[in-house]
Amino acid sequence: MKPILKITLILAFLSTNLLAQKIVFIAGPDSHGKGEHEHHGGSTLLVKAMNEGLPGANAVLVQNGWPKDSTILNDAAAIVIYADGGGDHLLMPHLAEIDRLTKKGVGLVMLHFSLEVPEGKVGNHFKDWIGGYFEINWSVNPVWEAAFSSFPDHPIASGVKPFSIQDEWYYHMRFADNMKNITPILQALPPESTLKGKDGTHSNNPAVREAVLTKKQLQPVAWALERPDGGRGFGFSGGHMHKNWGNDNFRKVVLNAIAWTAKAQIPKEGIPSTTPTEAELNALTKKVE
Repeated sequence: MKPILKITLILAFLSTNLLAQKIVFIAGPDSHGKGEHEHHGGSTLLVKAMNEGLPGANAVLVQNGWPKDSTILNDAAAIVIYADGGGDHLLMPHLAEIDRLTKKGVGLVMLHFSLEVPEGKVGNHFKDWIGGYFEINWSVNPVWEAAFSSFPDHPIASGVKPFSIQDEWYYHMRFADNMKNITPILQALPPESTLKGKDGTHSNNPAVREAVLTKKQLQPVAWALERPDGGRGFGFSGGHMHKNWGNDNFRKVVLNAIAWTAKAQIPKEGIPSTTPTEAELNALTKKVE
């Protein structure tokens, strides 16, 4: 092989791999009280950790919602959404664009409230893109301590050790039929105390009581999807409490998952990151007058 051709091929290979690890974080406006739904702060922490812990990564942050120039997404390997959801979900006006990108194989990650969308067209998109979503009158959003004692043989679980942590762990998510192509990464059986409230859009319903109280079914709160188009999706129902990013295993699951959706190589012990101090976490919370 001629030297010039060889150099050209090497440069092309390196360029492709660098582009393949461009990860775009889209943080919605912060909401709730201080230390809760810290979309900017949490995303800032994850972007820094990804760029420091994943060789070749190019994680970038878009603040306050959908990017003004959406061409930033064109060469992304993965997109991470950390924002409020529901009927005003920031993706609602951009479904066709996200669908086009995912069909190209772009990875998609949804954190916490960004998992909630209306059932029907949008919910079906989420099942196609990431495997499932929070459906009102079906899913619930209690605060509880989940204990994770075992993990699947999956790259996202690399280096993750058993841990317990309190969060607003959504569960009884609406998944694709038969959990097709979905691997639960974190799952636990919620305590009966999470279903003491009256029936409501987000609090309780007959279906969730049957699943948890009668059938004792483990509830996935983090899961991975391998799509037929070759792309990957990940849903993570935690992330309400900003302080939880200080838990090494909690943080590692999400970092591993983001890297996995970008089709990056994950080390045996997972993506390394420095444990943030309480002061560092607090510096990334919203200012309260």
